This record gives sequence, structure tokens and C-alpha cells, in this order.
Amino acid sequence: MKSYHWADVYAEAIIRDQGNKEKYILESGITPSGTIHAGNFREVITADLIKRALIDKKKKVKFLYAWDDYDVLRKVPKNLPKQKLIEKNLRTPVFRVPDPFNCHKSYAEHFEKAFEEESEKIGIEAEYIYQHKYYLKCKYAKEIKTALEKKDKIIKILNKFRKEPLKDSWLPIFVFCEKCNKDTTTNTWNGDYSITYSCKCGHRDTIDFRKKGIVTLRWRVDWPMRWHYNKVNFESAGKDHFAAGGSIDTGYAIQKEAYNSKHPFGFPYEWISIKGKGQFASSKGEVITISEALEIYEPEIIRYLFAGTRPNKEFSLSFDLDVLKIYEDYSKCERIYFKEGITSEKETSKQKRIYELSQINTIAKNLPIQTSIRHLTTILQINNLNISKTIEHFGKQNKFNTERLKIRANCAKNWLEKYAPEEFKFQIQEKPTIKLNKIQKELIQEIIKTLKEELTDQELHQEFYKLIEKHNTNTKDFFQLMYKILINKEKGPKLASFILTIGKEKVNKLLSRF
Repeated sequence: MKSYHWADVYAEAIIRDQGNKEKYILESGITPSGTIHAGNFREVITADLIKRALIDKKKKVKFLYAWDDYDVLRKVPKNLPKQKLIEKNLRTPVFRVPDPFNCHKSYAEHFEKAFEEESEKIGIEAEYIYQHKYYLKCKYAKEIKTALEKKDKIIKILNKFRKEPLKDSWLPIFVFCEKCNKDTTTNTWNGDYSITYSCKCGHRDTIDFRKKGIVTLRWRVDWPMRWHYNKVNFESAGKDHFAAGGSIDTGYAIQKEAYNSKHPFGFPYEWISIKGKGQFASSKGEVITISEALEIYEPEIIRYLFAGTRPNKEFSLSFDLDVLKIYEDYSKCERIYFKEGITSEKETSKQKRIYELSQINTIAKNLPIQTSIRHLTTILQINNLNISKTIEHFGKQNKFNTERLKIRANCAKNWLEKYAPEEFKFQIQEKPTIKLNKIQKELIQEIIKTLKEELTDQELHQEFYKLIEKHNTNTKDFFQLMYKILINKEKGPKLASFILTIGKEKVNKLLSRF
């Protein structure tokens, strides 16, 4: 069957490009130099979706996530506390920088663990590699020596894309001073595994980098070195890395020339942004984390947003009224999967695959309960934002539906409290806040009688129009009056169904106070 989903298409491309492997190695990674935001998440979710596609093709897959925590801290992110402490540690490897929040062993670990926990919630399983451990244990010593031996070839590759050519004395390494832990050193390679360094702090030494893990490769060399070392078959990257002369061009060439191995298959992905705020900017503190997104979106819906958008297409994370539509779109996709939505064969195949890739656990046997966020905001506010009472409104449900209602109700509550426009917010009145004239009081008495009857929302809606006609009342005035009585606003949810949702007895109790 022809593949219509991009993850399956790329999985097939990886197999063609890399050949038939016993196991395919996928890789992703980042320097934990600050908050790992939802924009960074695109790379890891892209790899995870392709991993699932390969597994579905009966392939063995290992997904490596590399934390480049031996990289130095270069900037002080504006959204973090203890700015002076962080500034003091600039040019120090991030795994040695103290945690400004005082809850983890290091600056790096603070952001690493947060992202790992978030990724787990979204259903991502990866083998995490902490680069500082590999370097400290001298695991890359042989590969560092190779880079030093091939430095002339590496310089030639890099100089193709530089305005100012690198000098012949340039080395593809950094050395961290053992006294001050910074990379402010001048280095000399003595041949074999010997390096002599002198630091700005005054310290000087000659070391064997098979025994002391203070030598690291510059990132443009480190990246292809790791592709070679880990036998990586796939890694994507942001479009900037794929620009002409970018790190992908140089990385592919360096891997071939220095390490004599085949580079991984890869493609560029587009940025994602925050609607109304533009692209993510870690250094400015303009970020949304996956944890913050999970306050509004179910884990499956976050996966759905990425699974349903090709990596080369830009999109924005929304927290305004778009939230309602995104949930509705997901529900439509879900109905198509369970054969309760009508569409073309091609679209059905595409939506079913998006739904499969969006799931974290086993897919339900039957169509789960589908409650819109709009409806949940109404039920929540009727129940004073009480989650348990809101769930009770939907009656007895199976375990899957109960859990979904709980998660979705919490998301709806968070959206109401943080992002919902004022017209969505209301509070059921306990006592009258307005005065009525004689005609209005007579009208209210008839509404009380009407609400004692067994009526559907459509029948009740029709009864309202009969009363409007009988009392020669303006339609707009009638509905404004009812909303003012019920929620002290001039507008609100569809009146008949709203009253039935609140409960006729509760509404009559309020109306009887006039």
C-alpha cells in the first residue's frame, strides 16, 4: 500500500539511502544551555515519529538523544534566576555550572531532566547520552587523534565557506583548563595523544588525552565524529544547519574525509513559533516549554500537531481560540480512525496514520468519549471549576474515558484561567443582581412554569420564542435579560441547552427569588 504519511515516506528513504541494516540508529541532541522549549522539541518528535514508522516496517531501531553538556555556556538566558552566578560561569562546560534553581546537581542536569520527563509524557523513548561522561572517560580519544591528524583536510573543508580562512595553526579541539575549568586556553598538539595547553588564568600543562578527558572537539567536527562513532543512520536538523556551507555540508564532508564513513540520511525541519509572539528565543526568555503546552493540550494532541504537519512546514503553537479548533480537528481525525467520519480513501488513510502516530498507549477498541473544550468550559464554570463534579456530569464511564475526561477537564480549566477571552468566562449567580419591571416578572413566572415540564433543548428553545411572541418582547432583550439573571452578562452559551446543563431546578430556584 502506498504511504501517505511523511514519517513512512522518510522511513522508506532511510532504508534506501542507508541500505538494509540489522538495526537503524537515529540520533538527535542539543546543548542544555537554557530552557529546552517546544521549538527544540520538533527535532526529537520528528525522530520519534520516524522511529515508529521504521518499527512498523519490522525494523529494529535505537534512538539516541545526545546531551552536548560538555559545551561551554556562552550567554546568560534572561528568563533564569541568579544572573550573576551564571555570568560568573561563562566559558565553563554546562555540566560544571551550578543549578540556579538549586534543585539539581548542575545547570545542565536541571534542563536535561525537565526535558526528559516532558518527552516521556509525550510517549518518547530514547537512550540518553551525556557527552561530558564520554569525554571525561576519554571514549573519543581515538577519534580526537584522527581529527588532529586530518586537520589540514578539515581546514580545507571549512575554508570553502569562510570569508576569513582558518590559519594553518588552527586545531579542531578545545582544551579545558584543569585549574579554572574554562576553555580559555592556547593549545599545541605534540603528535600522538599529547597536548600542551596554557590558560589565561596562568595554568600550563602537557597531558595525554587518553588519560585526561579535558580535550573536546569543536562542534563542527564533534557532530560528524559522533555520526561515525555511533554509526548514525538518521538525524534531522533545523533549516539553518542545511543552508549552503552550514554545519550539514561541512559535517558530511568531514565525516567522509576524516573518518571514511557514510553520513546519515537527514532533512531540514522548519521552525515553529508562538502565535502572536513569533519565533522562540531562548536567550530572550521568549519560550514555551512542553510542560506549559501540556497544561492546555493533551499529550496525544501535542503529538497530533507534529504528526499532522510535515517537518518542512512552519506552524505556530496557539493558546487563543485556536485551541478549540485544534481539539475539534483531533476529534474529527479520531472519528475517521474509528470509521465514523466520511472522507476520501486517501484522506482516510492519511488521517488514520496520523491518529496512530499520535497515540501514546494502546489505542482504544471503540471511539472514546469526545467532549469539546467549549462544552467543558461551560460544565466547569457551572460547577465552580470543580474537576470531580465536572466529570460526574458525564455519568458513569469506562476507565479510558474517565481518564480522558480528567485530563481534558484540567486542560480546559487551565485554558479558562490563563488564556480564554472574557466572553468565555462566567459565574452562575446565587441571587438576583438586577431589578425587574412588572412585565418582566410576569415573563419570569411563565418561564418557571415552562421549566417544570419535560422538554428537550430544542423544545425549550421553541417555548422561549412562544413566550417572546406572547409578551410582545424584543428577542434580543429577552435573551439579554436571561443572561443577566443567570450569569450577570449580556451574552452566554446557547440559552436552552445552557439552562438544561445548569439544571432546571437550580435555574428555577434563582428565578423564584424575583
